[in-house]
Amino acid sequence: MGARATRLARRGGHRRGIGSPIRIGSYNEGADGRRTALDTSAFDAITLDQLRAGGGLKWRAFPDCIGAFVAEMDFGIAPPIRDALHEAVERGQVGYLSAAPLRAMAEACARWQQRHHGWDVPADMIRAVPDVLGALEVACRHYLPAGATVAVPVPCYMPFLPLLALLGHPVVQVPMLRGEGDWSLDETALDTAFAAGARMLLLCNPHNPIGKVYARAELQRIATIAARHGARVFADEIHAPLVYPGHRHVPYATVSADAARQAITAVSASKAWNLAGLKCAQLIFTRPDDLQRWREVGHFAGNSTSTLGVLAHTAAWRDGDAWLGPVLGYLQGNRDLLGRLLRQHLPQVGYIEAQGTYLAWLDCRALRLDGAPHLFFRRHARVALTDGAECGEGGEGHVRLNFAMPRPLLVEAAEGMAAAVAAS
Repeated sequence: MGARATRLARRGGHRRGIGSPIRIGSYNEGADGRRTALDTSAFDAITLDQLRAGGGLKWRAFPDCIGAFVAEMDFGIAPPIRDALHEAVERGQVGYLSAAPLRAMAEACARWQQRHHGWDVPADMIRAVPDVLGALEVACRHYLPAGATVAVPVPCYMPFLPLLALLGHPVVQVPMLRGEGDWSLDETALDTAFAAGARMLLLCNPHNPIGKVYARAELQRIATIAARHGARVFADEIHAPLVYPGHRHVPYATVSADAARQAITAVSASKAWNLAGLKCAQLIFTRPDDLQRWREVGHFAGNSTSTLGVLAHTAAWRDGDAWLGPVLGYLQGNRDLLGRLLRQHLPQVGYIEAQGTYLAWLDCRALRLDGAPHLFFRRHARVALTDGAECGEGGEGHVRLNFAMPRPLLVEAAEGMAAAVAAS
């Protein structure tokens, strides 16, 4: 066993019992017994064995590596969600979905949007789908002409490009432009794409994988460009609850009347509350004819939504803020720490600090590695990352790193990557 593997094995017994379940999510309690705040100090003590015992892809696909490639967190389940799931199982509430839980989820989502974003969307305009990719498929199949071209800013979330190809929609890739401390959409290229026939923009905000949060003025300019060409906008806002201080998520549909007519918005609690395996997301409509079309196709489009997923989302939207706030603080600490580690150990790596999400987009081209960087770091640092080449044109030589992990593991990953580069 090499030194790196030895360190990984040793971490398995750190502070907690090997293989014991992760029950992170306990609250501090005041003298009156009321919950006051989530205690995130226990996050640092989560072990590799506990993470692997969970059985998820992130920690099982590459069992000798630190998993930093799948976009999910390692911090357990928020107590209100855990309680809702336990109660549902005790009641035997695992059958086909009925109208009542769907309505409760829509109402909880609507209240959350209003509370956090000032978005007064009627609950009747919110409908359930299994996930955001399913929402995109609905938008393409039922709200676009067959074979219509879609404009996709790149780098992009990896499955977007093959899914659109599978659905028969050609893609024009619109570059995100890297500035000194922020990214911007190439609006001239977007205008050109629409002029050439693109009928929809796939707008990911906050942006996966670069972590950009669009300002209102940027969204207004995008809406103006789309209006000039009569184009639609699929707004993927799955990461909207994960925005750091100094930035604010603005729902695309709220920036103008044009944007509301253009938008089909997809949201989900899955990223912020770690519910990806429960198969639930929401489509938010902002024009009546879109909702009418849903009434014609929605039974089939939303049919695979999970009952437990709906109940979990209801609990997240309704009661999840007390958990999410401290978790976001922990993520911000990880984000800041990653920046310091990169500056100290890998200064050649290009990185713009994420404004939202828990993802880091790393430009490794200056390292002049032997082969693709995600393979290099997997083989030599035992860190599993996402291949930037899967994220569209210009992604070669980049990796996506998920920093939503216990802080000691993040340090170990960054230092291991630096050691591998130094030894190459």
